[in-house]
Amino acid sequence: MTACTTTPPMNPTGEFVSREVVLEGKTYRYQVFVPAARFRSGKPPVVLFLNGSGERGSDGVKQTMAGLGPYLRQHADTFPGLVVFPQAPEDTEWTQTAGPIAFATLDAALREFDGDPDRVSLTGMSMGGYGTWELALQQPTRFAALVPVCGGITVDWGRDRSSMNVHSVAGAADPFAAAAQRLKDVPVWIFHGGKDDVVPPSQSRRMDAALKAAGARDARYTEFPDANHNSWDATYAYAPMWDWLFAQRRGR
Repeated sequence: MTACTTTPPMNPTGEFVSREVVLEGKTYRYQVFVPAARFRSGKPPVVLFLNGSGERGSDGVKQTMAGLGPYLRQHADTFPGLVVFPQAPEDTEWTQTAGPIAFATLDAALREFDGDPDRVSLTGMSMGGYGTWELALQQPTRFAALVPVCGGITVDWGRDRSSMNVHSVAGAADPFAAAAQRLKDVPVWIFHGGKDDVVPPSQSRRMDAALKAAGARDARYTEFPDANHNSWDATYAYAPMWDWLFAQRRGR
């Protein structure tokens, strides 16, 4: 795996920069939000963001146009962290072949921008919410915190998206309990819209209950009662979530 880089910018405001990573002979474009220079006196915290189905592609930009990207453009001066935006290719899932792309972009960004490896958090929306659970299960000691948004563990609610199932626990008798047992030591804050008509909130409710039953160290669940599937807007605008996220440190 190789990465194409240039000198990291040191601007007075945060900005998006374009990058490429080569994985198994294929080139994947991605974006990195680099915080303002005043936030980079030490190793900045890092957020890995996983896009939803509608932002898949190969342009390396569309994944910043919904969810966390628009929030960062509105708060470029004040957001203190490094954010990595891999892009799942068309017709792939984060729970399947796109996962290694996310890890490759994260590794490259950590090296180039000197991010803090003990303060790497993972978030994603919809398909990326499912991917948040999957990638955390693949590397449960890697992340300081998880923020899955309108995601889930299984696809048993009538849509033909069985490929989006969280594969790491797909064979378990109770996939929710199996996932919770493996992730109970990772701080998690789950978000969902109470009126979500794409991914039912029961997915997040069941995972929250499973984490609490497993004795999770820090499991939180916020349901926005009037929000539909786009609960990511309310989630990323919720200041207490960011305060909590940036207070987390791996292994603490």
